[in-house]
Amino acid sequence: MQKKLHIRKGDTVFVNTGEYKGQQGRVLEVIRKTNKAIVEGINLVSKHTKPNAKNPQGGILKKEAPIHISNLMLIDPSTGKPTRIGRKLVKDTLVRYSKKSGEEIK
Repeated sequence: MQKKLHIRKGDTVFVNTGEYKGQQGRVLEVIRKTNKAIVEGINLVSKHTKPNAKNPQGGILKKEAPIHISNLMLIDPSTGKPTRIGRKLVKDTLVRYSKKSGEEIK
């Protein structure tokens, strides 16, 4: 069984460390097998492509690469600042909540 992660697809996250430290972005995909996430506009790499139907010219494309989730913090929806995440039972379902404001995260 794989561990539950504190971020999900569609969340707005803050980058703690690395080249993109201090930046924010939306999570496009979470890769649970490797504990990584692809974040919009973060960790861009250059990908060399041959000409194909989608890109007839070919060339160098900028593409987001996965970043480890330990380097990401969820943005609190009420304050707009990075926060840690907790889980609590509400009516027999586990919900995520912000440790800073105590507010539930949808």
